[in-house]
Amino acid sequence: MQSPRLLLIRQNFPDRAIRDIAAEVRKQLSAAGFASRLKPNARVAIGVGSRGINNLAQVVWNVVQYWKDAGMQPFIFPAMGSHGGATAPGQASVLAHYGVTEAAMGCPIVSQLDVVSLGRTAEGIEVFMDKAAYEADAVMPVNRVKWHTDFDGGIESGLFKMMAIGFGKLAGAKNYHTHAFNMGLEAVVTSAGRQVLRSGKVVGGLAILEDACHNTGKLDAIPAEDMERREREDLALVKSWMARIPVDVDILVVDEMGKDISGTGMDTKVVNRTVIGAYNPWPNTAGIRRIFVRDLSPTSYGNGLGIGMTDMTTDRLVNAVDWAATAVNVLTSNSLGGAHVPLHYPTDRECLERLTPTVGKFDLAEVTYGWIRNTLELSRLALSENLREEIERNPSLTIESELEFAFDRGGNLLSPFQPVEETAGVR
Repeated sequence: MQSPRLLLIRQNFPDRAIRDIAAEVRKQLSAAGFASRLKPNARVAIGVGSRGINNLAQVVWNVVQYWKDAGMQPFIFPAMGSHGGATAPGQASVLAHYGVTEAAMGCPIVSQLDVVSLGRTAEGIEVFMDKAAYEADAVMPVNRVKWHTDFDGGIESGLFKMMAIGFGKLAGAKNYHTHAFNMGLEAVVTSAGRQVLRSGKVVGGLAILEDACHNTGKLDAIPAEDMERREREDLALVKSWMARIPVDVDILVVDEMGKDISGTGMDTKVVNRTVIGAYNPWPNTAGIRRIFVRDLSPTSYGNGLGIGMTDMTTDRLVNAVDWAATAVNVLTSNSLGGAHVPLHYPTDRECLERLTPTVGKFDLAEVTYGWIRNTLELSRLALSENLREEIERNPSLTIESELEFAFDRGGNLLSPFQPVEETAGVR
């Protein structure tokens, strides 16, 4: 293939970053008055999940300190369904990767899979809660509120989803996804979340909203009785901040996918696919004809859910997949197509050479390309030079430099992208 000229682009998103995370966590929690609802020395279970949330360790450490300063006994539990291979050590290991360890947080981490039934909803859904959390005096979810990758609604991914699928562990996740097959996931998550709130165990939650640059843009401490209304408001707000690929492309190159990046490996509402590979289902989203994914994030712990969305990939990505861990996630979520293996070849060069002629253009010089690190990091991306006119018409795009697809001696691309720097400290 003739290597196309590329333009390295910066998307000029508003910077909504909170400058003092610690102060804002304390401010929000103090204003919500959670501690005043509990007796001294109460045990508080803090639910923490498995997504790559920026500043997560810093946020959680300050939540722990809030409860300690109030004279309570906090502990952390992994609020995950099937991530971490659906094992207690695996889920503790996921938290540890994000810096959420007993030593760093200054409190116990209780990772186990036993659950307690909270009864059934009016729709007949049996709802579960992590047994260790249930036995505490109060429970508090800490999670990012964002759009879900499988549906559009008023409640998508956030505190309600954590209270349902995260609190329910593997048993709950299996049960809810089975109901969702017929009812839809939004209805199930909303119904199960309401049942969790009716248990009286949840004192409130901390919602984290990220801006288009993956910065912590808002922290919202929400009392239990106001959680549904406020989560709906927060979701509408964060959707308005959403980063997107700014133009249609024939081929999108993605450096990495993984469970830490999105529940489906790639954010479906960025790459415009469903987890089972349906093409361009989302309106107001860039049209993409082909997706080439180069590798699996090392912090996906081998979970390859979402590989079925790709049109082509590398042998190294396929070989990096832990198929047992992936099967647990796929079978639990009923997303069998998410594990379908696409055509794969030894090198990036061979993948591009075989993929480029499949986009319906006789003149391959007319093929348009996009290139991103992953679907979380869209402030910088590369677009092919034949899109220059469209790029220059968009005032939110700045051309930083020009480049080509550069390959190493092994025939693999040299990426111009670097990972987002996480906050080094937690306090």
